[in-house]
Amino acid sequence: MVEARPLRAAVQIAFAATLLALAATPTRAAGMDPTAIASAQPSKKTLSNDKPSPAGVRLQVLLDRAHFSPGEIDGKFGENARKALRAYAEARQLPASDELTDDVWKALQADDRPPTTTYTITDKDVAGPFLRKLPAKMEDMKDIPKLGYTSPREELAEKFHMSEQLLAMLNPGRHFDHAGETIAVVDTSDGAGVAPAKADRVEIDKVRQTVKLFDKANALIGFYPASVGSEEKPSPSGTLKVTEIDPNPTYRYNPAYHFKGVHARKPFKIGPGPNNPVGTMWINLSADGYGIHGTPSPQNISKGQSHGCVRLTNWDAERVAASVAKGTPVVFGEGGA
Repeated sequence: MVEARPLRAAVQIAFAATLLALAATPTRAAGMDPTAIASAQPSKKTLSNDKPSPAGVRLQVLLDRAHFSPGEIDGKFGENARKALRAYAEARQLPASDELTDDVWKALQADDRPPTTTYTITDKDVAGPFLRKLPAKMEDMKDIPKLGYTSPREELAEKFHMSEQLLAMLNPGRHFDHAGETIAVVDTSDGAGVAPAKADRVEIDKVRQTVKLFDKANALIGFYPASVGSEEKPSPSGTLKVTEIDPNPTYRYNPAYHFKGVHARKPFKIGPGPNNPVGTMWINLSADGYGIHGTPSPQNISKGQSHGCVRLTNWDAERVAASVAKGTPVVFGEGGA
């Protein structure tokens, strides 16, 4: 009986710790699970600019499927999601608004497939090789043969156009480095047998930080948030043309660019890979050193500057590449001009 009190105290402490751990679980805190996402109804009350919500995920998934990209799917109703929503309304000839209207929501729900699906992690997903750490400086990348992912979690998140945080929230306790593990992911697939629409021209808005694709009938067929230019190297103006489409490119740095933070005086190359400075796709334009490309940091799209080029998420750059061809006009304007 002498040791009963300490034992009881230890049990109470352990129980309290368990409760704290459960309370801290992201999925429990946000109610983030496939059932909640599938039934969520986006509204002013259920959408948040700061916090992920099931309604935010469902809205982003439907926009992404329609090729009106919200950028990285994170469950938040941020500026990129609002941009995509306005562009989608424009394409459907509906009143554009920063808020989701009943007419736009009805149109989006025409795609009635579940917003999430299950995925079984494969041997390839976990095979690597993975970078222990992505160097912060470009000069430190030049001796790495391949700029691969830093983890299976990063690879899987990008595969499904998601943030790593949302992937973790949907799969509490799951191990992303175990082949055979079944996880929940968002379903951003276009649907079986759907060929990419062909763009007759590309319009890039340097002020609004957007990329739009139009077909021969002048219909808006795709929209993508972007990081366009910088003060040190602004993007060009006028009309250029696509001259080359280069998947999984090697990056070549020219000292004449004088990028901020890069002190190399000689040209150097950086190996291919998703964490290469231009990501998994380079669409070369008819002006020296300019292109449309991917990025190793999808969470920063439209929130930071590029080195004069047009930066998209890797998956959006790949979608644009599938819709354009050599000779496709690329028009740079400001504020819709």
